[in-house]
Amino acid sequence: MARILVVDDEPNMLTGLKDNLEFESYEVILAGNGEDGLNQLREHHFDLVLLDIMMPKMSGLDVCKIARNEGIKTPIIFLTAKGEEIDKVLGLELGADDYITKPFSIRELVARVKAVLRRSEGNEATGDKIPDEITIGNLTVDFVHYEANISGKSTKMSHKEFEVLSYLIRHRNEIVSRYQLLQDVWGYDSQPTTRTVDNFILKLRQKIEENPNDPHLILTVHGAGYKLILD
Repeated sequence: MARILVVDDEPNMLTGLKDNLEFESYEVILAGNGEDGLNQLREHHFDLVLLDIMMPKMSGLDVCKIARNEGIKTPIIFLTAKGEEIDKVLGLELGADDYITKPFSIRELVARVKAVLRRSEGNEATGDKIPDEITIGNLTVDFVHYEANISGKSTKMSHKEFEVLSYLIRHRNEIVSRYQLLQDVWGYDSQPTTRTVDNFILKLRQKIEENPNDPHLILTVHGAGYKLILD
């Protein structure tokens, strides 16, 4: 039985989500603000977090950022009343796995919950493991502690950058389409934004390649996607 943490400051929303998720046979734990939600994440294991963005004391964005910086990898779906693209992109860059905009139907929410849990289980079950630490071009990444350095100097990488790079490593020397990345890393079910992938590939190239404008490790395969070249 999957264990889900729901973090929201609206009591009616908490009660409604708890009832509907328990009906789907999930174990549900509730938190009424960001600080409580973060503490629950630090102290207990969860398979998924439903995290409201606008909350008192600590926003969902801050909860997600701190959790990812502390190495907490629990999948996160943002619940947000904001529909602007900038909010969605920011949430995903901070390390969220998906988002759903209020008001939403329970049917849509449950579908997204199941999709994220399936992806999470698939990543854990895959036999093609990535190394704990790997050097690609100028970049060395530690996937255990989520740390990175360029030519020996520490550099910041977002949780989503680690995920994209991890996916490319799992599919090294294969062509990976933008749509594959959006489906498997972000979980977009419709209207995928390929620009999102391109932006993250650019960020990785700037860290890995000697000349990001003339890449030799993360190649663009025109009309098809990207390929990470590894021996």
